[in-house]
Amino acid sequence: MQLSSDSSSYRLNSNLADNSVVCLMAPTASGKTALAYELYDTGRYELISVDSALIYREMNIGTAKPTTKELARYPHHLVDIIDPVQSYSVAEFVSDVARLIEACHQNGKIPLLVGGTMMYYMALLEGLSPVPDSDEAVRLRVEQWRQEDGIDALYGYLEKVDPISHRRLNATDTQRITRAVEVYLQTDTAISDWQQQPKQALAHNTDQQWHALAVMPERSWLHQRIEQRLDIMWQEGLVAEVLGLLERHSLTPNMPSMRCVGYRQVLEYLVQIEHPVFEYSHLDKGLFYDAFLTPSPQDQVAVSTSERQRLACQQMQNKALYATRQLAKRQYTWLRKLTQLPTLSDTWVDSTRSLAHPNDRQAVHPITLQTFDTMAHVRDYLY
Repeated sequence: MQLSSDSSSYRLNSNLADNSVVCLMAPTASGKTALAYELYDTGRYELISVDSALIYREMNIGTAKPTTKELARYPHHLVDIIDPVQSYSVAEFVSDVARLIEACHQNGKIPLLVGGTMMYYMALLEGLSPVPDSDEAVRLRVEQWRQEDGIDALYGYLEKVDPISHRRLNATDTQRITRAVEVYLQTDTAISDWQQQPKQALAHNTDQQWHALAVMPERSWLHQRIEQRLDIMWQEGLVAEVLGLLERHSLTPNMPSMRCVGYRQVLEYLVQIEHPVFEYSHLDKGLFYDAFLTPSPQDQVAVSTSERQRLACQQMQNKALYATRQLAKRQYTWLRKLTQLPTLSDTWVDSTRSLAHPNDRQAVHPITLQTFDTMAHVRDYLY
């Protein structure tokens, strides 16, 4: 599929249909938020967050969440909707977005979906398999089993009931193994069988005109932005934010909120320095130490407590930087995959095609795809 990033070839803003949905897809630290604010100020858009970390209340610094003042000035849907101890499935996200798109259109606005969680975009553009939502009782039962017998027991059970998923999943992929076992116990059907059923995507709705705008900036530029953002997070008190979360909530290291980049590295740091926060009665100290504490080599040179803390802090920052760069790398991979989806290539609108009748649903295909190198090019394209 030949894609064009020529910003002069197709002017979206003046021809954007009332039934449009715009997806601004880009990796972390690439400047999505600034452009989203500018577009919001035009009065044409409502903002819908596509970020699996911004959904959590009280997780502000490590998620680079807009400030309270910014959120008041630029309201975002799907920000601060659950507590860190709660979970939020991709299916729930899709359901919420479907409702919000309808509400935006009823308000005479164009929904602008902005964020970097590519799995969410994949669900919107490609669709989800009809796997049933989790049953809380089954989920708790499987979690208890995992805690008592370990993930190896669940992985072995999966080999018997769902050999396809067993071969597909890594033995250490706790989240997906647990989910596959939950689905089988809940439905008596393997999750691999559910996943083979036809998918339905919101973007397939012929009553809407979807615009998927993928931004893939130059890597070295993005790496500099990532490093600068992380420096700001350390200065603003990311470690103190995580300590506050641990003090207030019954968290575990396997919760989705605590798997977020940055937060996970801070947890490891707190374990390495044996921080007293894990003595709180509502926390299971053993879970954190099992997850992060590694035995010290017998020939390790003894160091002072202050030096050990300094080294652990440096290691935390290095690991957070590496993890964020790896996140960006995965986002690039997802973006390339998104731009190659058959559902996009089959319905792709040539960027040179004029939207002479933007409100005529027969005049255009459901999905328009464009790729860009910079946010500046996206801005030119939109204006």
